[in-house]
This record gives sequence, structure tokens and C-alpha cells, in this order.
Amino acid sequence: MSVDVELDYALSEEGPVLLMLEAAGADGQDLQRVSIDFGMVERIARVPGEEGIGERIILRAKDRVQCRYSAEIQVTRSCPDLNALAGCEVDQMPGDALRYLLPSRYCQAERFAAFASRRFGDLTGGLKVAAIRDWVEDRLDYVAGASNADTTAADTFLQRQGVCRDYAHLMIALCRAAQIPARIASAYAPSVQPPDFHAVVEVFLEGGWHLVDPTGMARADEMALIAVGRDATDVAFMTTMSFADMRRQVVRVTRVDQV
Repeated sequence: MSVDVELDYALSEEGPVLLMLEAAGADGQDLQRVSIDFGMVERIARVPGEEGIGERIILRAKDRVQCRYSAEIQVTRSCPDLNALAGCEVDQMPGDALRYLLPSRYCQAERFAAFASRRFGDLTGGLKVAAIRDWVEDRLDYVAGASNADTTAADTFLQRQGVCRDYAHLMIALCRAAQIPARIASAYAPSVQPPDFHAVVEVFLEGGWHLVDPTGMARADEMALIAVGRDATDVAFMTTMSFADMRRQVVRVTRVDQV
């Protein structure tokens, strides 16, 4: 796929800006023809993303953040057959999976324990994950503007509507409540409409992490992974320390054979 991103934000005051928008150099995808330009900034630094996936870019800008990013990504991973994947007992999980059983700011897993047990308790492993994914996709309506930066999985469960991050947060909370490690992942996918930074879920089954999209818009074999984390706080494409006013934001993701 071909990815092109343009950002232009005005800042209310000088300060650091954190960006996470480059496709990661990760298993299942190869990066080609990558370029990124920030225009005039005072300082640029890079630090590893969560779990060593991707990089967080730290800029110091005076009053404006501009960025142009482009890349071609060859996705080599296949779609997981969830129904064929076994789960993992908690006492056999590695540390990088155990932490994703715990509640986080937007995914209050402890509030879903009774519901998850009643609704999905007769299933195990990938069968349980597939049932949770299908339940979230079937029960929620995709409505732009129905949620905001404070909306949690519990809010979405009650409102039954939201955007991709809300679908992801609810699926993550349900999986964690069912003792299946789950984390958020940001990704690019050509099938997402309108094109944007897309939030999906990674679940830990049979000793590995597998991408799942509860909105039903994208498959694992056509996602370019950007970052992973506990919830949207960890994978936000831009974080500022002051108010940022959007002047322009464009995300284009296209299958190369359609260019």
C-alpha cells in the first residue's frame, strides 16, 4: 500500500509535540520508499514505541507543527484463523502479555467481568475472541462525532455507538475481562473509509499477537501497523502540551496496484 500524510497544526504556545504516525518496522510488513519532513523545527528526537514497536517522534516547535510523511508498505502477514487458535493460561503468559490483562484509562476491564462471563464464558481461546469481535461489530453503530477524547469503553457499552477507537476500547475491555490479553493498535489500511489513522485490536493467543478489527473495515493482511499500547493514550498520532488548532490534516492510503 501507499501511505501519504499531511499535518498542519497551529500551537497556542511553544512546546514539545509527540508524533506517532510512521508505519513500524515490524514483523509482517516491509517498508519501502519512506520519507518524512517536518519543515522548520527547533529540535527532533526519537524514542522507541511501546513494546519496541515503531518510534515516537519528539519535536520542539514554536507556534506551528507541519509534517509530510509518505511510504510504501508491503504487508506479508496473513489473516489469523481465530477459531483455530488456542488461548493461554494466565500463569503461563509472558510479561509483555500479562500487563495487557490489567484495566487502563479507557478500558475498565473490571467493570465487564460479570457480563463477559455470562455472555462468552462457555467459549475459550480464539473462539471467544471471535465471538467478542462479532458482538462488538454487531451491537455498535459507527457514528462520527458520537464520542470524544473522554469516552471510555463503559460509555460506549451504554451508548452503543462510536468510531474505531471506541470499538477497539470496548473489545479490549471485554477480552481483558475474559482473561485474554488485548491491546490497542494504530494502523493504516486502504479499506478504511474515510481514510484516517485507524484503531484496531491485538490479542494474545497461542504465544503470539494477532490483529483484529472489530469495525469489520480492515483485515490483518492489509493493515500497516504503526504502534501498540494499553489504549488510545499510548498510540495517539499527535500529543501536544498546549492547544493545537488543525489547519490541515490529510491521510491517503491506497493499494499500490490501484495507483
